[in-house]
Amino acid sequence: MLRKVRTENGWVRGFPAADPRITVFKGIPFAAPPVGKLRWHAPMPARDWDGTLECYEFAPMAMQYPIKADPNALYDREWHVDPDHPMSEDCLYLNIWTPAKTGDEKFPVMVWIFGGGLMCGYPSEMEFDGERIARRGVILVSINYRLNVFGFLCHPEITAESPEKPANFGHLDQQAGIQWVKRNIAAFGGDPDNITIFGQSAGGGSVLVQVASPQNKGLFQKAILQSSGGMLPPSSFAMNIREAEQQGVRLFKELGVKSLDEARMIDAKTVFEAAVTSGGGYQWGTVVGDPFLMDYPVNYFKYNTRNKVALMVGHTADEFPIVPQGNTIEELEEYAKRTFGEHADEYLALIKKGSTTLEEMKAKGTYNGFELGDVLLLDNNSKFETSDAYYYIFDPEIPGWDNPGAFHSSELWFVFETLAKCWRPFKGKHYDLARMMCNYWTNFAKSGDPNGLDADGTPMPEWKPYTKEQRGAMFFGDEPKMVGPNENEVFNFIREGYEKGYFDNRISNFAQRRRQNTPKKKDN
Repeated sequence: MLRKVRTENGWVRGFPAADPRITVFKGIPFAAPPVGKLRWHAPMPARDWDGTLECYEFAPMAMQYPIKADPNALYDREWHVDPDHPMSEDCLYLNIWTPAKTGDEKFPVMVWIFGGGLMCGYPSEMEFDGERIARRGVILVSINYRLNVFGFLCHPEITAESPEKPANFGHLDQQAGIQWVKRNIAAFGGDPDNITIFGQSAGGGSVLVQVASPQNKGLFQKAILQSSGGMLPPSSFAMNIREAEQQGVRLFKELGVKSLDEARMIDAKTVFEAAVTSGGGYQWGTVVGDPFLMDYPVNYFKYNTRNKVALMVGHTADEFPIVPQGNTIEELEEYAKRTFGEHADEYLALIKKGSTTLEEMKAKGTYNGFELGDVLLLDNNSKFETSDAYYYIFDPEIPGWDNPGAFHSSELWFVFETLAKCWRPFKGKHYDLARMMCNYWTNFAKSGDPNGLDADGTPMPEWKPYTKEQRGAMFFGDEPKMVGPNENEVFNFIREGYEKGYFDNRISNFAQRRRQNTPKKKDN
């Protein structure tokens, strides 16, 4: 098995996974430590090393809130179980699971971008074990990136110092990790011309950003967006760089520093506490208006200027429902006027039809925002002659005393087929579903088509692409099956209204906002 590999910076040694046919390399540096003068700077090349780097342990997670491992908090008991996980600004490392024996195999490659609102998260979360993916003949790479104030601060001095890369350092870290894979993965038995990037939540939103960025042409061939928001936030809303710079000026005043050099000398914990835990109202996330991302990601999709890569898009059934506001019918009517303007009466007629109570009206008006964003993205994509796109909805029975439903992130155990690491009492049907979902994901990575055979050689249920004529989804309930489009009247009223620009100025007023807020810059 391939246990020792030469990278562009030096030799690395991995170790056998639980399945000894798979080799794991943990903590390979893909960029220089972003500390000192490299804090708030685009990632720089990793330094060379002598000898062989033993890649046996995960590197620290990026600066963020410490893990509390609170058993009363859903995500803590689900996977944030180790309060002693190391944390450091020095975090730009990646991990590889490879089935290669010689380094000449040219396996397809999947690059994982974790979620966490661009504020927290780490690639060494236990559900992200890549062994089951690698057993299917696909190399899995998970990359780390800077978060919160360390990944997304802007400031006029930073712009003056690095006008070509003044913002979005967390996204640039992701890009640098994928570029490292492109340059080095052949030595691990991978095909640098068959790369799929995938991520969930803010990781899915990051995948959308990477697909949008003009700088990534040819860098990867396929993309999987899990609970990314689609055509709704974060793809349709971000702070422009001039606003973000002024936020940075305000933070520097709070820190009591007069220059970028002084700010880079303050210890990381102090910076984090001032920028994140102080309650100062700072917003850390994707920025538009720099060369990496000149426009809102949604517009690259809306106007078909995104990188032309095959897409898989989907969400879970029970994540963050959008519920109408109001404790009385009068308040509900006011909510409708604020939200839907001159179309409020049409909305109210739909939710009142057949309803006798306020609760029934609000239930009728509730919808899954992630579903809406995905459908808008897929409908828009189907207007153009682009690569195939596949749509899924994840909604199996999730066991456990907390009765959580198909909550946000619950599909991660299934995509990585790591159910055995979870505390939940999963049964045979769950393991069957996880096996097939991992098959679909890796098949898509191999060829751009998720369809194929199950482990016993029988064909899995056919997953048809999402087109104008076929607006269907693969529904992952207790077993996979294709379903038609959502026929709910309220949902389609809102979907059609968004498409026409009626309801939300994050879509309808993009052109005006772009003219007002996005700085002029020469094309690269």
